[in-house]
Amino acid sequence: QWEKAKRKAAEQVRDAAAELLNIYARRAAREGHAFRYSPHDYEQFAADFGFEETADQKAAIHAVVQDMISPQPMDRLVCGDVGFGKTEVALRAAFVAVTGGKQVAFLAPTTLLAEQHYQTLVDRFAKWPVKVAEMSRFRSAKEITAALKGIADGSVDIVVGTHKLLSEKTQFKNLGLLIIDEEHRFGVRHKEAMKALRAEVDVLTLTATPIPRTMGMALEGLRDLSVIATAPQRRLAIKTFVRNEGTGVIREAVLRELKRGGQVYFLHNEVETIENRRQALEKILPEARIAVAHGQMPERELERVMRDFVA
Repeated sequence: QWEKAKRKAAEQVRDAAAELLNIYARRAAREGHAFRYSPHDYEQFAADFGFEETADQKAAIHAVVQDMISPQPMDRLVCGDVGFGKTEVALRAAFVAVTGGKQVAFLAPTTLLAEQHYQTLVDRFAKWPVKVAEMSRFRSAKEITAALKGIADGSVDIVVGTHKLLSEKTQFKNLGLLIIDEEHRFGVRHKEAMKALRAEVDVLTLTATPIPRTMGMALEGLRDLSVIATAPQRRLAIKTFVRNEGTGVIREAVLRELKRGGQVYFLHNEVETIENRRQALEKILPEARIAVAHGQMPERELERVMRDFVA
């Protein structure tokens, strides 16, 4: 059994290596698109960030822009903790791509994350003649059809979405940049579709938790790597407390957050009993407005709850 398992593992490694060699040989042989952009326009876009970039952020943005203006296809991994500014790196890349005449696909692993990125993109590109579309469960069939048409005829500049973006129906007129958020959270079939795209366009991957294979590829030079290790200024360190569950502990923690004008996520591990949990919380926290959100809810209802929470 052990010998059989070893043989099978060796075959899988060989297959993976051959596939990677094929993809990266195609990328190396292909003349990439060297993007051109207006430094003045870029500075205007960057000024709308509203925060001062950290040194790591500046380095990552510079590396990405240099990758994009070179004729070699980009395949860069940007690694950084949640809230450290990876999305801004992606926004700058999207700006360079769109003003350079290409389309951008922004791939997110979940509907909620896709919606979050969509809102960020719409806000940041509000002053620019850039059309942003979304393809996810939050969009109606009519909206998806309109997005697909815009992607195909080039009237949509940036599309953000979940795995729906990887369907055969999605035909880009002039795709130049693929941004992938948390690639490891996609399934095997979706990763295969990404590989087909990866051979043709510039690729920027964002992650807070790189899997060993992805990290290995970066460290071995198959992918370029940028690490954002410094937190933004004035950001407080995240603290984790472990307590025995009790109504007093829950009430104290939630009220402390509400009194400072904050909001609370309460994670429950079972859809079947989540309503019971909500009722229990309402008893101990009558002053709080409590809503429920989970993946088995109708899309529109889930969207409404999340929009209310963000608003």
